[in-house]
Amino acid sequence: MENPNTTYAPTAHGSGGTVHSLLDDATADTPDGRCLHDSAGEVTYRRMAELSHGFADWLTARGAARGDRLLVQLPSRRELVAMVYGASRLGVILVPLNPAMKEYHLRSVIEDAEPSLIIGDGPTTEVLGRAAGLPVHDLATVWPHVEEAAGRPAPPPLGISADDTAFLVYTSGSTAAPKAVVCPHAQVTFASRAIQEVLGYRPDDVVFCRFPISWDYGLYKVLLACLGRSQLVLDGGESDLVLLRRMRETGATVVPIVPSLATMIGTLARRDTQDPPPVRMFTNTGAALPAHAVTALREAFPGVQVVRQFGQTECKRVSIMPPDQENERPQSVGLPLPGTTVLILDAEGRSLPAGETGEIVAVGPHVMPGYWRRPELSARTFRRDPGTGALRLHTGDYGRLDEDGYLYFEGRRDDMFKRKGIRMSTVEIEAAAMDIPGVRTATALPPTDTRDLVLFAETELPPHTVLKELAERLEPAKVPALCRVLDELPLSLHGKNARQVLTEMIDGEGR
Repeated sequence: MENPNTTYAPTAHGSGGTVHSLLDDATADTPDGRCLHDSAGEVTYRRMAELSHGFADWLTARGAARGDRLLVQLPSRRELVAMVYGASRLGVILVPLNPAMKEYHLRSVIEDAEPSLIIGDGPTTEVLGRAAGLPVHDLATVWPHVEEAAGRPAPPPLGISADDTAFLVYTSGSTAAPKAVVCPHAQVTFASRAIQEVLGYRPDDVVFCRFPISWDYGLYKVLLACLGRSQLVLDGGESDLVLLRRMRETGATVVPIVPSLATMIGTLARRDTQDPPPVRMFTNTGAALPAHAVTALREAFPGVQVVRQFGQTECKRVSIMPPDQENERPQSVGLPLPGTTVLILDAEGRSLPAGETGEIVAVGPHVMPGYWRRPELSARTFRRDPGTGALRLHTGDYGRLDEDGYLYFEGRRDDMFKRKGIRMSTVEIEAAAMDIPGVRTATALPPTDTRDLVLFAETELPPHTVLKELAERLEPAKVPALCRVLDELPLSLHGKNARQVLTEMIDGEGR
């Protein structure tokens, strides 16, 4: 139960500071406000603060200390949110992993992170953790201590620095082992506040999140909801068929999406006969939304804003299209975050003028310091500005700025290639494919030494029809040599098209 005698004062880092200071400021401001809703019900901000202290107490009892890594592989529920804030209070570095991560990658993460302890509910986690000589705890043994300690008065705060590392966020691997982005408190809280300044989460908002907290898109929803004094709904385990009903029951007003989820919501909404959930804003990341998905969302949710964003875990967010400009510059991914800068550089590192395509480079307080134990990769990706010494993130993505400073994404380095003497990108080919009526989503694979340009399309149309329609939209050199149609494109753990699976599929046909 909640402790009515516990009081919380805003921290000295109210304008930035530490991850847990965000919760403490929200608790001081609205202690009885609704913080979170999961399958077990609602949690107020006061109760979440108490649970975070209870978890910090559990960590202390296990000898966890500042700088130790805590590897957690759990579903996205209140317990994991309390761990986000509780670990922060002690300066313990949280390493959140997707419960669906398989043994191959999990083993490499444990070896790389060298955690002091592990919390996980799966047998694989326990076997691998114990094989590495690490203490492994399941949630059923951890949580009673947390609940009991949560009723005690909060202890004096520790002097956790904003420069301390809050998280190691492992980016999903394909064939290579996952790598971790080092995320200090200062960069995390700056990015969160800058995103909130643009998106404007409100105390009456209900943020409906179906993404795992192990992915930074889900993790930052915890922090953004806190900054907005909003309620976060964690809804990752329910069937897709009841998605609209859950959104309606919880009163969802803000829904983070990726293209696959947007398409699903649009499809379900067309079949739905009830009033739509009260969604006022969809925020997209991961890949560009196809035009038909945007149209379906706007038709199903009158007055809704569909916000385009572009970013990487290495700086969290690069740009956001301001919500009140969602209908302007439809090909743009928006303006740089407040307090940050975007540069477009050529191969020699020189700034390019507006309209010219080059590498997208982010500069600002949101740029993370590097990758965990990957000095060579860090040196290539995170570089100092030769003039100012500021850290710059070389994203490996290509794009351009217009004369008003709006960013246009044109593809990753690996997505750009020459074919028949013409430079092109898989991004433009996929966009043209998804402009074809009946194509729900598409993935283009660049040519290799052993095969030509290939398109995978999720559609009921025959392959020759897709290629014919593409020929009406693209220059001849940009029309793929081969099209494969599938009922459903495979997805990654984060809901993105699984390019590596498709590559293995098409390359396997040639063996």
